[in-house]
Amino acid sequence: MDADPTLPLAFARSAGVAIDPDQDPAPDAPLRLIARASASDLAWREARRVLGRPVAIRLCSDQAFDQALEQTQSSRDTEASDSHTFEGDDIEIERGGERGLVTDLLDDAADAPVIGLINTLLRQALRRGASDMHVEAMEQGIRVRMRIDGILRTVVERPDAPVAMVVSRFKVMAGLDIAETRMPQDGRLALRIGGRSVDVRISTMPAKNGERVVLRLLDKRTGLLSLGEIGLSPDQRAALDRIGGHSDGLVLVTGPTGSGKTTTLYALIQHLNDSQRNIITVEDPIEYDIAGIGQTQVMPQIGMGFAQSLRAILRQDPDIVLVGEIRDQETAEVAVQAALTGHLVLATLHTNTALGSITRLRDLGVEPYLIAATVRGMIAQRLLRRLCRDCRRPDPVTEDAARVFERSGLAMPLSLFGSEGCAACDGTGFRGRTAVYEIVEVETPLRALIHEGKTELELAGAALPPDGRLAAAALRLAGAGTTSLGEALRAAEAAL
Repeated sequence: MDADPTLPLAFARSAGVAIDPDQDPAPDAPLRLIARASASDLAWREARRVLGRPVAIRLCSDQAFDQALEQTQSSRDTEASDSHTFEGDDIEIERGGERGLVTDLLDDAADAPVIGLINTLLRQALRRGASDMHVEAMEQGIRVRMRIDGILRTVVERPDAPVAMVVSRFKVMAGLDIAETRMPQDGRLALRIGGRSVDVRISTMPAKNGERVVLRLLDKRTGLLSLGEIGLSPDQRAALDRIGGHSDGLVLVTGPTGSGKTTTLYALIQHLNDSQRNIITVEDPIEYDIAGIGQTQVMPQIGMGFAQSLRAILRQDPDIVLVGEIRDQETAEVAVQAALTGHLVLATLHTNTALGSITRLRDLGVEPYLIAATVRGMIAQRLLRRLCRDCRRPDPVTEDAARVFERSGLAMPLSLFGSEGCAACDGTGFRGRTAVYEIVEVETPLRALIHEGKTELELAGAALPPDGRLAAAALRLAGAGTTSLGEALRAAEAAL
């Protein structure tokens, strides 16, 4: 038997026949192929001819076949990264984000090494769950970093990589102008990788050593979560149900960039989505498609910003409106007017705490009495990295840790946990993330204080006990061993 029999992945995907990654490794075991139920006899006969040996066939479902192909590609990517050789043959793009125009990335054989490098990086990013990929020109060669669980990690440093060709290839994929290197450009494209659909936003920026490229990756298979999957406690879920149950008013989701605000809003929108209500969104960009909802992309270049889009939406007889972000006074005023006139408006803001939304709306020029009349609830959130279960270990409880818990009104746990790093978590000690929330319902006593123009500190003292704040939620996860104390403090330090 050959030491490593292989079939080209492009052939395997199109023919529906591949080598079984779970076959018996014994030297005298027969070579086994897996095939989709729809694969033809001609396809597996051609596979047998390419391999030059007898084979056994095992039929499987389309989903099982795609998973087997992805497993095979993952092992090849690992070998390619270790040997600094790159092959790419199974990623397809929709150029410039235009639906229906699908082109294989290996159309131009002259660019195959660069295409192979890019394909391998994209597959690695998706497999590792990266949210962003940074491609940076160095004095010599290229550096590629991926944001995994909120932290940037270097995955490639290649002094021999042709930076200009890599950047140009990304521009071609997104339909950007490859001749323009002095101005920033933005674009998008849709990828299909191993049967998975991924939306990619691309931004280029001139830099000292050449252009840099940043990609935001949105995996449609894992991006949309339900309310039951986003990490709410039972009490928080009940509070969010009450807030979302209003027929009008303003619901605000706050937090820094990358804290999961859009995921929370999409989960709430899906929960509210039924045939009895007209739901329309205005977003920049539209990150995930939701069936049964009207979604609008803002286009500032033609004068269609958030405020203009929101005004137009109000003439579409909406019941619920989602505003991707309240950025300026005009958008804030239109959103408040929409809430006053019988619409439930969901929106995001960039603030550190839930009650910081009140201060932010005041800064944008909204009168306190209008804020008090319209705001129904505020949600602040952060994402915390989960400790790796394979290398998690107990940490001693120090006096400083005890004071942190006491300040948040929480009992000191019997033990805390840290991690050492292992192969399962790439040496980081963390694997995956979870969310923590601070939810404030605006009821009569708090509404009166908002109307009076009280400060954020005064509002927090009246509406949120110490153990109900974002920092306390993060510390509870540390006490439960889900995350480390350092991670809890890092993610929620602004709320302490």
